[in-house]
Amino acid sequence: MIIIKDLKPIIAKNISELRRVNDTTQAELAEKLNYSDKAVSKWERGESVPDVTVLSEIADIFGVTVDYLLTEDHAPVDEIVESDIKILTKNRVIITVMSLFLVLLISTFAFVIMNMAMEFRFWHFLCFLYALPVCSIILIVFNTIWFNTRFNFVYISLLMWSLLAALIVTFLACGINIALLAVVGIPGQIIIIMWSQLKFTSKKLVSKLKSKNNTKYENAEH
Repeated sequence: MIIIKDLKPIIAKNISELRRVNDTTQAELAEKLNYSDKAVSKWERGESVPDVTVLSEIADIFGVTVDYLLTEDHAPVDEIVESDIKILTKNRVIITVMSLFLVLLISTFAFVIMNMAMEFRFWHFLCFLYALPVCSIILIVFNTIWFNTRFNFVYISLLMWSLLAALIVTFLACGINIALLAVVGIPGQIIIIMWSQLKFTSKKLVSKLKSKNNTKYENAEH
């Protein structure tokens, strides 16, 4: 006789333990999955089960396999997951820092070549100044993919101000004073701060609202 176990409590326990070990709140996990924190709460109470796609995303976030989420008897999560997550996080930080230093290396190389090819000029330092916006873009991309997107507004602000500074210094080197261009950064910064305060709904909620509106429209036609 084949006994089929109820996967709801197993998945609920595994998600809850993984979230606890990784010091992640229900709201943070929900944000990464583009779901509501209420949905995550239902999963951890065993009231519902995420679909296969979402289970795969959860496994990727916590560095485990889907089989791990479906298995009741396995090695303690604290021993396996915590060490794996630390290694993964460390590798991601190293890759990010390496990318930033790669930009610095390219800027330094360009600076040296320019000084070798022609007489030293003040605007040669623009190689380093324009490296700042590039580094900001790298931080935005890696932070969006691997880290906490809540800090993106900081890197976007850095991108805007460093780009404005680079443009102003470039024009000054050409004898054109456009220092007032910095004023553009004030409304830009306000927009970035306001954007960072926006709260986005989950795709599942949006689809439900659309379905509900379509149903009302159809009923109105009949």
